[in-house]
Amino acid sequence: MHLQAAILLAVVSGSCYVLYSLIWESFISLARSVPGPKGGRLSRLWFYRKVRNGSFHHENIALHEQYGPVVRVAPGFFSISTPEKAIYGIGSNFPKSDWYQGWKHPSPDRWTLFPDQDIKRHAETRKRFQGLYSMSSLLSYESYVDDCIDIFLGKLDQFAKSGQSMDLVHWFQCYAADVIAEITYSERFGFLDNGEDVAGTMAALDKSMSYSTLVGIYPKLHPYLYAVLEKIPGSGAAGRTYLMSFVQRKIAERNVAREKGNYEPKAKELEDGLAPKDFLDKLTDAKEQDPDKVTPYHIFMMGLSNIIAGADTTAVSLSGILYYLITSPKSLAKLRREIEEHGRIDKRVTFADSQEMPYLQAVIKEALRMHSATGLPLWRVVPQGGVQIGEYWLPPGSNVGVNSWVAHYDKSIFGEDAHVFRPERWLEAKNASADKLKVMEASYMPFGLGSRTCLGRHISTLEMNKLVPEIVKKFDLALGMPKEDWKTINYWFVKPERLPVTIRPRVIQDHT
Repeated sequence: MHLQAAILLAVVSGSCYVLYSLIWESFISLARSVPGPKGGRLSRLWFYRKVRNGSFHHENIALHEQYGPVVRVAPGFFSISTPEKAIYGIGSNFPKSDWYQGWKHPSPDRWTLFPDQDIKRHAETRKRFQGLYSMSSLLSYESYVDDCIDIFLGKLDQFAKSGQSMDLVHWFQCYAADVIAEITYSERFGFLDNGEDVAGTMAALDKSMSYSTLVGIYPKLHPYLYAVLEKIPGSGAAGRTYLMSFVQRKIAERNVAREKGNYEPKAKELEDGLAPKDFLDKLTDAKEQDPDKVTPYHIFMMGLSNIIAGADTTAVSLSGILYYLITSPKSLAKLRREIEEHGRIDKRVTFADSQEMPYLQAVIKEALRMHSATGLPLWRVVPQGGVQIGEYWLPPGSNVGVNSWVAHYDKSIFGEDAHVFRPERWLEAKNASADKLKVMEASYMPFGLGSRTCLGRHISTLEMNKLVPEIVKKFDLALGMPKEDWKTINYWFVKPERLPVTIRPRVIQDHT
């Protein structure tokens, strides 16, 4: 009897909530005129189901094509089609929404940089550590990246000799994960050695991503779900707990070695004879110099951020770049000619070399436009006073966000052929006028926007600019599936399901 009463109460409560939402969103809310799917007026369930399907990046584009620049996707949630300076610009007072709660431990004192909703604390923390992520600082790790590139190219050779198909999505994740581990801890995970998911780290990342993406839609459930799920092996919460334990273990091992006086930084053969300190050493040194500003928690938090964000972003981007190059023979040939013209056909392309190759930069930029690593709106909370977006006024407390996929496929910005991979559009815009390029740049957001731009974007840029030229100049790659079978799953990161290729070494000649 008690069970029946509880079920009845739940049904009645749910029905009342849906009815309340419908009346509020349709007749009372000051944002009632914002268009969108009918399900989006009733509850968050419509949005949850669409996100859970793993293809919301495509759904989001279609919604804006149907309804216009501002679309309601759930009660109080509004997707916009263009980045607004007022929302994302430097000094914006639009904090991250509660959707980001799912990306941190429920305990208030266990915050991390990416989901931090405290604008002031985020700004102070970012300022404190952004020097570690500057391009000039990261260039000192170029030899670390070269080590991983050598191993990766060796694997391509092995697959070429065996004639077996190689899944680039998986191997790019191995490459990106080992690079970030080298830079952070001077020690690769070992993914590249055998192509295996060492200690289930990749699986833990995937499960953590899916959990965070979905629970963020109902953030009030997060503390309760996390407390239960972290005890269940194989769950998303357990995956995040595993990653936190891994980082804590690495820090503890380094601290013990330093205290015993038997720790020696990993030696690297560099032209200047110096071995760059890894992130962990730099953070530990900073703590010893000023323990009030750099705490043990900062060291843990920054290391965790590197591991969680560092591998998938780069792997997804590299997969997109190679997919579009393989399926665009003219662009691939043009890129190879550029590498030849720069005299790097039989020499390692340095990062400095890559910056002198305009077509390479256009290829990378266009691929990241076509396949941005993230595929959900960057939700922010409208502050007191509300905000005017186009013809609509959104009240305080509303969630508003732009999805990079929506912005990148906007025909009014990128042309009627916005759905076509065409690197030349960036070179044409640059040659046409500064204003045209400026408009395109304002809507280009593969690494986020404003003060919340991805802190580690230069790591990813370094990895991509060095690996892509080495692959295309040394190997011919043929797609091992129909072009239309390029499928993705979007749980924050828009990860391709697979990218099988067959490989043949190229016979190259330097004509310089």
